Amino acid sequence: MTVSPSRREITLRGLILGALITVVFTASNVYLGLRIGLTFASSIPAAVISMAVLRMLGRSTILENNMVQSQASAAGTLSCVFATFPGLIMAGYWHSFPFWQTAGLSLAGGVLGVLFTIPLRHALVTRSALPYPEGVAAAEILRAGAEAQSGQGLRALLAGGLVSTVLSFATGALRLLADGITLTASAGAAVFQLSASFSLALVGAGYLVGLAGGLAMLTGCFMAWGVGVPWLSSHTPNPANLPASVFAHDLWLHKIRFIGAGSIAVASLWTLVELLPPVISGIRQSLTPSDSSTATHERDLSPLSMAGLLGLSAFGLWWFFRDFLGPVTTGAGALVLAAVLFCIVFGFLMAAACGYMAGIVGSSSSPISGIIIVGAVLSALMILGLETLGLVPSALMADGQKLATAFTILLLSAITATIAISNDNLQDLKTGQLVGASPWKQEAVLIVGCVVGSLVIPPVLNLLYQAYGFAGAMPRPGMDPARALSAPQPALITMITQGIFSGTLDWSMLGAGLALGCVLIVADRLLRRHGLSLPPLGVAVGLYLPASTSMTLAGGAVLGWALRAWVKRHAPAGHDTQAWQTRGTMLASGFIVGESLTGVAVAGLSGASGHDDTLSVASALPAAVPDVLGALAFCAACLWFARSFIGVKEHTLSP
Repeated sequence: MTVSPSRREITLRGLILGALITVVFTASNVYLGLRIGLTFASSIPAAVISMAVLRMLGRSTILENNMVQSQASAAGTLSCVFATFPGLIMAGYWHSFPFWQTAGLSLAGGVLGVLFTIPLRHALVTRSALPYPEGVAAAEILRAGAEAQSGQGLRALLAGGLVSTVLSFATGALRLLADGITLTASAGAAVFQLSASFSLALVGAGYLVGLAGGLAMLTGCFMAWGVGVPWLSSHTPNPANLPASVFAHDLWLHKIRFIGAGSIAVASLWTLVELLPPVISGIRQSLTPSDSSTATHERDLSPLSMAGLLGLSAFGLWWFFRDFLGPVTTGAGALVLAAVLFCIVFGFLMAAACGYMAGIVGSSSSPISGIIIVGAVLSALMILGLETLGLVPSALMADGQKLATAFTILLLSAITATIAISNDNLQDLKTGQLVGASPWKQEAVLIVGCVVGSLVIPPVLNLLYQAYGFAGAMPRPGMDPARALSAPQPALITMITQGIFSGTLDWSMLGAGLALGCVLIVADRLLRRHGLSLPPLGVAVGLYLPASTSMTLAGGAVLGWALRAWVKRHAPAGHDTQAWQTRGTMLASGFIVGESLTGVAVAGLSGASGHDDTLSVASALPAAVPDVLGALAFCAACLWFARSFIGVKEHTLSP
């Protein structure tokens, strides 16, 4: 650990800058999540922006920059509630996103997530050898900034962002370029499909994930589309005579994804069992008051502060749950109390599992969606159990269990905020540990980030919904459903919840996933004996994410591996390779930020004009032109990335 000579950490200008970055990155993550089901870790780009801005203002310190990136990262991560809240619209219960309910539940769940990171910090950061790739990378960038090297990193970030912005604008606004390619083939009754997305954000995410995570996702993708879908398509009737490509996608959506969810559940629970001893020890340590002998870099929020925040969060959950049910039913006190307790207990257990995976593969690749699926199943079963005991009002199960479905999704939204914050904040606390930050100050700033993020999320959700609509849920007639945001996680969560309450959920696929998860755990342990690994959660993620996402992300991971291998072979003798690594990280982050921000800008234009094709030129082009141009532009951007990575000058290296 490096202890900074300056203890200037929390400043007014830092809080203001963190709030401004928060607005941008939260909006970006909500858009990206609803579009492809993934978000990006905002710590690294936030750190670079902070270093550039605060350096211009003068007297900046590495610890002040660390606090800015922590605040922005927490708020950006809170946007993971995109995975649940839209389900209330898809279920037909909401027609927009009420500000106070959406913001209040996001905040209450987020604060719980910050509190859970305190004992988890002791178990998973201080006394753990987990690599935390993104947390370590952020620390290295902060150190580089302190050594007056952030200018090059900022230029790389801006260059990657500019390239990604241009391509994203040509794809999403002008529609001059196709956004991906899909090839479908049949062998008898079996259907095979190969998809790839022309998304530079996914290339950047794959670069940051690394080869092990990328290949694990590719393995899951092959199991889904090379084995699962062909086998099911050859044994499943197609009475509606759907086209081969549509039939294959339907099988993946309603069958294969549930196998992935079951696999994620098993792998997550196995991880949790392994974590129990250090987590219990961390809880004991966090509840012990600090004294004057405790080093500054080891002090957390006081037990009294933690108790107060826990009480306020629990009261907030109780208030908004009661407010949600109050206008439509009475006698739901037992249900509301059970929901609050479930949020706290299940939230903490799953926060530990997600935090552990974030330490291995990074927060961007941690399978929060799979944990939410597990939460959906357990929440619905809890409600059914309470109904059996006569503790829920009859209105909850009336009208096709509509209210029960909606309340389950609302409950999951708070849990999502909790586990997402815990997942990302451990990365930030690892960064703080490496640069010598005060944990209690960082934890306080993380709460500030949750406050700001919760205020941004509702208007962004409303903007995107009105501009694009969600798949199967359009706000206005006449909108183009092909341009609707796919919102894969909300659609899946809604389908699972409705299936449990109606008794139509196909438990066989979940059961197969549970069995597959056990096989993956055994396989990974056997491989580790030979120095190899196959992360079970990575494989499961590849099963339930769209093939276009997994393929392109894996491509980015392979590209990153190839470039790093080139550096090892060609780096001058006696020179450090950190300049190459930093530049690659900045370029990849630029790809992610540029595409995400462009998506938000296009959404704003669509919302203002009332049309989602205002700038489209697709109608003036031959049908095949966007496909060809999209493929060429995407390949050219990847080639530019490689050449820019390799093009680090020798004089920038440190002997």
